[in-house]
Amino acid sequence: MKEDYYVGAYWGPRKETALECARRAELFFHMLARCDPSFTQWYRAGRGSPRELPGWPVHPEMKELETFLLHGRHRTDVGKEVIEDLGFRQMVWNAKREATDLHLSCGKYSPWGGPNLCLLEPPRQGAILERLLRVPVLTEVLTCMATAWDPDFAMVSSSEMVDLVERRKGEVRVGWLTYLSRRLGKVPPLPAPVRIEPVGALGWLLILSPEPMTASNPEHVAFTARVRKLLDRAGLIERPKPEPAGE
Repeated sequence: MKEDYYVGAYWGPRKETALECARRAELFFHMLARCDPSFTQWYRAGRGSPRELPGWPVHPEMKELETFLLHGRHRTDVGKEVIEDLGFRQMVWNAKREATDLHLSCGKYSPWGGPNLCLLEPPRQGAILERLLRVPVLTEVLTCMATAWDPDFAMVSSSEMVDLVERRKGEVRVGWLTYLSRRLGKVPPLPAPVRIEPVGALGWLLILSPEPMTASNPEHVAFTARVRKLLDRAGLIERPKPEPAGE
């Protein structure tokens, strides 16, 4: 059975302007382009995007990204007034036959409506997916996300694995690869073959296996659950309920 792998970074309420988010996005896109050739050019996606392919390119330049994010502000149904505390959201894709989608939600400082996030969804199958599902590439992608967005945590997993391992809604998710910010606490000793690598001064990257972890393998599920339990005992899994950011 094919599994739906994704790379996601998540962080709590953080009040940032469109320009501040654009500065992070510019760094992220430039770093991401070095991870794989399919990440060098992105195009607008979602509602209002042209039907003719590949559509409108998104240039990784701060001022253009600021405008792009401002177009993605949340608005009320009645009156179309901007909802400031929900920040900005946008979606891009790389216009490949084996397409990768990228979702951004940033600048949100409301405790409601879910976290800020950077979510990369690779193609479900094909040569590009096989090239991406390798530890060196995914390590680079997670490092890009951690460096640019400074999330609370980030991870690589399949949706199927998350469904089997996750225990509480909104918890820190543990995947095949997991990034944990130092803000969460100290990483405890973990069983082999887990590798723990620092990501600058920001946090740690946990690599559970040199090969893809799959939900169809009971040993993979059990080991991921074991690591999650150890991290939970160390206080790294349960996230505090977010409070509204200061005005």
